[in-house]
Amino acid sequence: MTYVVTESCIKCKYMDCVEVCPVDCFYVGENMLVIHPDECIDCGVCEPECPAEAILPDSDDKATQWVELNRTYAAQWPNISRKGEAPADADAWKDVPDKMKLFDPAPGKP
Repeated sequence: MTYVVTESCIKCKYMDCVEVCPVDCFYVGENMLVIHPDECIDCGVCEPECPAEAILPDSDDKATQWVELNRTYAAQWPNISRKGEAPADADAWKDVPDKMKLFDPAPGKP
């Protein structure tokens, strides 16, 4: 089992989760983070840190479709091990549903 980042992270990208990860398995895109599923040790410390509730175990039905997206972009985006600045409008996007159409495949800056 592993944890994955879901669409709730898109346009929020708070990054509180990054600082608590003991194995640095987060990767940063332009407008969201992903977890490398092969690096995640399933400790779960990141899940309660996410204000957008975007992190779920892959055993959750809502997370199933996100495992491959996390795997794909973790291989393309830079690794991040320190919390950066969340977007200024993150709180406005936090509870917006159906954000996948806003997903940006471009890598972010660590």
